[in-house]
Amino acid sequence: MTMTTIHVAHSPDSDDAFMFYALASGKIDTEGLTYVHELQDIETLNQRALRGELEVTAVSIHAYAYISDRYALLPHGASMGDRYGPRLVAREPSIRSDVKGKRIAIPGPLTSAYLALQMYEPDFIPVFTPFDLIEDAVVNGDVDMGLLIHEGQLTFGDRGLHLVADMGEWWFAETGLPLPLGGNVIRKDLGADLSRMVSRHLRDSIAYGLDNRVGALDHAMQYARGLDRSKADEFVGMYVNAWTLDYGDRGREAVRLFLKKGVELGLVTQPVDVEFAE
Repeated sequence: MTMTTIHVAHSPDSDDAFMFYALASGKIDTEGLTYVHELQDIETLNQRALRGELEVTAVSIHAYAYISDRYALLPHGASMGDRYGPRLVAREPSIRSDVKGKRIAIPGPLTSAYLALQMYEPDFIPVFTPFDLIEDAVVNGDVDMGLLIHEGQLTFGDRGLHLVADMGEWWFAETGLPLPLGGNVIRKDLGADLSRMVSRHLRDSIAYGLDNRVGALDHAMQYARGLDRSKADEFVGMYVNAWTLDYGDRGREAVRLFLKKGVELGLVTQPVDVEFAE
């Protein structure tokens, strides 16, 4: 093996920070590999993955549809919404029929949140907005509604906003499966041996965080964007859990169905061969 440095990219969020805590803090044996961490918002990472820039990166499952020729999904690191997920909010109480034709702030064209909302209601005007400015856009009246990811899913009520629909709840009612939101991918040209090693290190990092929750949460609080510790702990628990250690059969089925439905509805513009690294 000639490569000894792996660039691993993820979002600057408390759940990703929790997941990568052990890897970033030297808590696990990386068998001679050096990991360089790069932190950027998920839509930026989606776009970088399209260009094949990173060896290992977090991406939206939606984005994976367009990079599956170059990247495989690692079995560890999934963000699954188990009867919860991105939340559509508005200034006034609203129902599903109110969504049609509205201007809606969306966190990016390749986010899984956007794909899920298109399945829920295809007729709306997307206004692509940095994820951390969506609440403000709704409160200020710049848009009619906003689709919240990350910590905003827990804080929108504090701003006086109303829940219109929870995409994870809706998806579960439709399919009985969790909503696949994000995953970690590895570039196929690294080869099977190196992929297995990286996969093992990532799983060890997630397991270490879950087994050493206090230290991992201390680290994650740097990225909690104003959440108090109990809210940050709740948010981390939503997206770092048993699904994160391994998709399992139901998680893999959810990924395949989500992208298959996207293709069938014409929302994903090419067929997808979902491949999981060993």
